[in-house]
Amino acid sequence: MQRRFQGPPTSFIVIAVALIQVLGTVFSASHQASLRPLDPLAFMLLLAGPAALAFRTRRPAVMLPITLAATSSYLLLGYAWGPIVLSLALSIILTAAAGLRWQAWLGAGISAAAILLMAVLAGDETGLVRASAGVAWAAILVLIGEGFRRRGERMAEYRRRREAAKQAERDEYRLTLARDIHDVVAHSLSMINVQASVALHLGTNDPEKLRPALEAIKAASKESLAEVRQLLGVLRDDAPLSPAAPPSLGRITELVEDARRGGLEVRFENSVGADRAGPEHLGPAQQEAAYRIVQEALSNVRRHSGAASAVVLLEVAGNALRVRIDDDGGGLRGAPTGNGLRGMRERVEALGGTLGLTPLEPGLRVEANLPLNSNKGERQP
Repeated sequence: MQRRFQGPPTSFIVIAVALIQVLGTVFSASHQASLRPLDPLAFMLLLAGPAALAFRTRRPAVMLPITLAATSSYLLLGYAWGPIVLSLALSIILTAAAGLRWQAWLGAGISAAAILLMAVLAGDETGLVRASAGVAWAAILVLIGEGFRRRGERMAEYRRRREAAKQAERDEYRLTLARDIHDVVAHSLSMINVQASVALHLGTNDPEKLRPALEAIKAASKESLAEVRQLLGVLRDDAPLSPAAPPSLGRITELVEDARRGGLEVRFENSVGADRAGPEHLGPAQQEAAYRIVQEALSNVRRHSGAASAVVLLEVAGNALRVRIDDDGGGLRGAPTGNGLRGMRERVEALGGTLGLTPLEPGLRVEANLPLNSNKGERQP
C-alpha cells in the first residue's frame, strides 16, 4: 500500500491557499486593467481550487481535475491574473505524493500544453521564454511530489523495521521469562514432590520428623509462588517489563540445601567465591544463567536419574565461568532432550558460551562454560 505524504494539516493548507488566492488576486486585480472585473463567479473559482485540496487524504484522485478545471475556467473567462495557479501547483505535488503518478504527469502535461498554447497565440517571444519556464516548473512539481512520496515510504519502512525489532526484542524477552518459569516450577515442584513423599512416609513410621518436611514444602511453595507470580505479571501484555532482580551465585547454596533436604547427597565445590562475583567478573546474566543451570540440573537429577549423590562445581577456567554438575544416576538413557535441557542450552548460547552433556560411569555430567565480562543476553525491559 502506497503511503501518502502527510505534511501539514489539511485544514491549514486549505485555509492558507484560499487566503493567498483570494487576497492576492484582489490585490493584483487592483493593479491590472482587466476586461472583466472580479464577480461572485470569480471568487467561486478562486475558492474551488483550495476546497479541492481538502480531499488530499480521503480521495486524492479528485484534487487535480477540480483544480485544473477551476484554474482553466478562471483564466479563460478573462479575470485578472494572480496566484490562482497556487492550488493547481499544490494539487500536482500532492497527487504525485499520494502515489497517483500518471495522473500527476497527465495534469502537469495538460498545464504545460496550455501554457505553450497561450504563448504561441500571443505571438510574443518573451512569452515563449516564460512559457518554457512554466513547462519546466510543471515537471519539477511532479518530481517534488515523487520526492515526498519516496521519503514517506522510507519513513514508513523505518518505522516498520523499528516496530519489528521492538517486537522481536519483546518476544525474546518473554521467551527468557518462559524459561525462567519452567526452571522455577520444575525445581520447586520436584522438591515439593520429594518432600511430600518423605512426609507421607514419616507420617506413618516416624511422626516426630514430619514437621521439617512440611516446613520445607511450605518454604519452597511460598518462594516459587512469589517468583512465578512476578514472572507471569511480566508476560502479560499490559504489565511493565520489570521483573524481580535475577538470582545470583550466592543463592546456589539454597539449591544445594533444597536438594539435600530431599535426600540427595550433594557436594558443593565453589572456587569462585562471593568476593569474585562482582560486575567486574560476572554480570547479572552470567550469574542468573549459572543459577538456572544448577537449578535445572539438580531438578533433573532428583526427578529422572535415580541418583544418590551429586557434585556441583563452580570455578573460573581461563576467561570463562565453568558450571559442572555430576551425578551417579542412570544418565539420559536414550531419552530425547526435554524443555529443561533445551532451555539450558539456549540460555548458555545466548551468552556466547557452550553446554555439554557427557555420560559418566555411572551418571551424567552437565557442564557449561560462560564467558566472563560479556554483556550478551542481558535483559532489556
